[in-house]
Amino acid sequence: MLKRSVASYFIESPPLLRDFMTYISTIRGKSDQTAREYFLDLRMFLRYMKRLRGLVAPDAPFDQIDITDIDLPFIKDITLSDVYSFLEFIAHDRPQHQNSSVTEYGLSASSRARKISSIRAFFKYLTDKANLLEFNPVSNLESPSQRKSLPKYLSLEDCMALLSHVEGPYAERDYCILTLFLNCGLRVSELVGINLTDIRDRTLRVLGKGNKERMLFLNDACMDAIERYLPNRVKPHDIDKNALFTSKKRNRISTQTVKWMVKKYIGQAGLDQEKYSAHKLRHTAATLMYQNGVDIRTLQNVLGHVRLDTTMIYTHIDDLNVREAAERNPLAHIQRPKDEGKEQDS
Repeated sequence: MLKRSVASYFIESPPLLRDFMTYISTIRGKSDQTAREYFLDLRMFLRYMKRLRGLVAPDAPFDQIDITDIDLPFIKDITLSDVYSFLEFIAHDRPQHQNSSVTEYGLSASSRARKISSIRAFFKYLTDKANLLEFNPVSNLESPSQRKSLPKYLSLEDCMALLSHVEGPYAERDYCILTLFLNCGLRVSELVGINLTDIRDRTLRVLGKGNKERMLFLNDACMDAIERYLPNRVKPHDIDKNALFTSKKRNRISTQTVKWMVKKYIGQAGLDQEKYSAHKLRHTAATLMYQNGVDIRTLQNVLGHVRLDTTMIYTHIDDLNVREAAERNPLAHIQRPKDEGKEQDS
């Protein structure tokens, strides 16, 4: 299924939300994916506000509530308590999977944090940029605490097993994709966005979050995989003629296809499909680089992290591995008897 463009959401948006989306897309330079996430978060919040105020029938399907009639007076009446009520709703009553009859309820802390970020950005825009609000009701809104866990990654042996199980009519393409993931630490969105013109000599131009560009070096494994793939590349339709990775339908390959493909090969390699994903291959690349001597600043540039503390999590992985190595030493639990070495009474 093709992704909708950001502009297509405008017809579902009230003027204030349209203006905000234009601002973050053009002035702030956010990517289409980021703008889309802002819209979806704010649409959910405004739908909840209409329900909270009794402006829709109690039995009206939540995901069909129209928000195009929301105006400035409606926004001005929103309080911090209203936002807390919304957070209570998404923490306990919001289905995790909208189209499933067996879904669990309550969004994760990370999902709630993203929605808080969207709400804060929207009200900050209305207050500081559009000058439509005299007071920002969410200026003191805090994000939910999130448990920081170490990223999961494949071992070197796991990576070799994964690459050795690539087969089928699109094997050269799939092998190339996996190789770039494991050697360059790309995000899925970055990989599917690669154009033929982004590859020059042994460098790859990557367009990351916030439309920020970075240049990556292509090692021998990457160059070999690309050179083997290109003669087998499906010639795309004119609209996607510059796309590096294409699908059997002659379109630029989609993020969904890449995620599905990675999951398939993870299963074929005998690895845990629940534990590993396409994004985990990015963690794998970063971990292997760091464990083999790449300094943290260089790793930050390779991964396209804005903040160094985001990259610092890989130092904790290394600490964990060092601790595990010490524990696995066969002498790790040998202790000297308490009475050994004491002189015997004569």
